[in-house]
Amino acid sequence: MQDGAAAPGPELLAAGSGHRPGPVTDRFLETMPAAFCFLDRDWCIGYVNVEAERLIGRDRDELLGRLVWSAVPQLSDSPFEASFRSAVATGHPLTFEAAAPDGSGGWLEVRAWPGPDGLAVYALDVTDRRTAEQAARRAVARTALLARLSAELFGQRDAGAALGRLAQLVVPVLTDGCIVTVVDREGRARDIGSWHVDPARRPLMERYAQIRLDSLPASSPVAQALYAGTAVTESVAAVLDLMPAGPARDLLEALDPESAVVLPLTDEERTVGVLTLYLDRGRAVTEEDIDTARQVAAEAARAITRVHVQSQQAQLAEALQRSLLTEPPAIAGTAVVARYVPAAEAARVGGDWYDAFLQRDGDPVVVIGDVVGHDTAAAAAMGQLRGLLRGIAHHSGAGPADVLRGLDEAIAQMHTDTMATAAVARLERASGAVGPGGAWDRLRWANAATRPRWWSSRTARSPCSADRSAT
Repeated sequence: MQDGAAAPGPELLAAGSGHRPGPVTDRFLETMPAAFCFLDRDWCIGYVNVEAERLIGRDRDELLGRLVWSAVPQLSDSPFEASFRSAVATGHPLTFEAAAPDGSGGWLEVRAWPGPDGLAVYALDVTDRRTAEQAARRAVARTALLARLSAELFGQRDAGAALGRLAQLVVPVLTDGCIVTVVDREGRARDIGSWHVDPARRPLMERYAQIRLDSLPASSPVAQALYAGTAVTESVAAVLDLMPAGPARDLLEALDPESAVVLPLTDEERTVGVLTLYLDRGRAVTEEDIDTARQVAAEAARAITRVHVQSQQAQLAEALQRSLLTEPPAIAGTAVVARYVPAAEAARVGGDWYDAFLQRDGDPVVVIGDVVGHDTAAAAAMGQLRGLLRGIAHHSGAGPADVLRGLDEAIAQMHTDTMATAAVARLERASGAVGPGGAWDRLRWANAATRPRWWSSRTARSPCSADRSAT
């Protein structure tokens, strides 16, 4: 039958009409693989075929002539009743899909044709089709999740921040709620991100993530994943039985998940974190979902290890740079104070330096510079340039501009790929007095950008400015 086709006439279907379907029609209706029934204008059941009996779960003798809402009470206040009444009220055929009223978890495609004598209803089991469509959609979603995860964790500089957003990526594709736990290089576990598909429960999940690790016993699934590297699937009721009374237990009860899947984040046989997935009632988790969750855990573990390596590199670079930056000298009558704060992101330290020293005539020189680059190579180059500038300034006794000019020439010969900026200032005695008894009353300074040898001399300005002074 097609939408808009006339409904089967009451002379064939209506109970009490004095007519029964003919042999061909009877055979067709009784053997068709779809459920079929007819409801008269008073919503009484006038006809049901064999498939409709099976679907409803009752014999036709118990159904014929009865009000449909009492004979099949599952249809009352449901999408079926709303759609049937809409079709009758508008006089237009209507097609919809709905969950099977028997609670089996199946799905039906239902078509309703209104006519002057009642409503003809056809229902076909489309559970397999919907299951296949849902499986295809979930497969696409899982693939998209892994692609986005890779881009988030390995396509950005700040992998640590991306790990904090990991919970938002896996919800709702794999789970209803999620908490991401990371173990730092000192072995301390902390929850760095949480999310829930239900916006109303996100604040609860966030508060729970802030305190749960202090309340979970050693036998909890999270502890097993952290310390034994064991993946665990457990009912939340069992987890609640392990937890002591307190705010954490109350929050988990309020979140009301049915079960939890806890996966260790393991890289090179070392657990570096935990992924906790919370599943609400009625959520079906497939083997494909679990396999994808394991892939997510593996990607996250590699990202955590990368964060640890970056942190270690940053600490090494900072230690190298600090070792190259000596304490300012003691200068009679003058206080020299340095404040140095390295960048906090990954290993982005290395090129900045400061210095203070006395030239041969006793005048103090102060230097601030920056080698282009943000890594240990820049820190090493900085140490060499710092030493060069010190030596040139001390040996020559020259003013700031000449000192920088000499440094530029040295770089062009000995550090051809290095570029740096620097400012040099010297305190001088305008009166020309020498020795510790005189007062410094003039500041002479110059700044410069040194050039590598490949820099075009036709387009670049002079690397050094002239000395400038102030009294």
